[in-house]
Amino acid sequence: MYDELTEVDIKKMREEMDHRIRVLRPQLIEEVQTARAFGDLSENYEYKCAKQAKNRNESRIRYLERMIRTAKVIEVKAQTDAVGLFDKVTIFNEMVKKEMTIQIVTTLRQDALKGLISKESPVGKALLGHRAGDRVQVAVNPELKYFVKIRAIEKGRDDENMEISAY
Repeated sequence: MYDELTEVDIKKMREEMDHRIRVLRPQLIEEVQTARAFGDLSENYEYKCAKQAKNRNESRIRYLERMIRTAKVIEVKAQTDAVGLFDKVTIFNEMVKKEMTIQIVTTLRQDALKGLISKESPVGKALLGHRAGDRVQVAVNPELKYFVKIRAIEKGRDDENMEISAY
């Protein structure tokens, strides 16, 4: 399965990858070399930490390369009155009797604690294409389902200031 990402997602990943390759990689290599010079590597905590930081950076670079290579680029099409990508949606969760406002985003920008919900999540999938006033069933799994009512939709756009997740 390919991740469906926007041009802005791809641009932000390329910018992060470029920064990690051109700026962070040389710094981290230098830190590893400096820590290595402290002596005995078996008890050199600074060396282990520097190596871990370097490896995390390399892992993130590989992740970004793979995401860019395998991504399916999608276009954000504004739907007049239905829930679409980047829209802010006020919903009432009937199971917990609570109203909340969420924004539907791509998987790369999701952050549930900030109310940024992936279009691939059960809630995101359920809401897309529905209108204010609709009662929608969210299927978490075959045993757990609940209803939400869409109270309001605020049209959104693909905002370049929205950060991509750090994994």
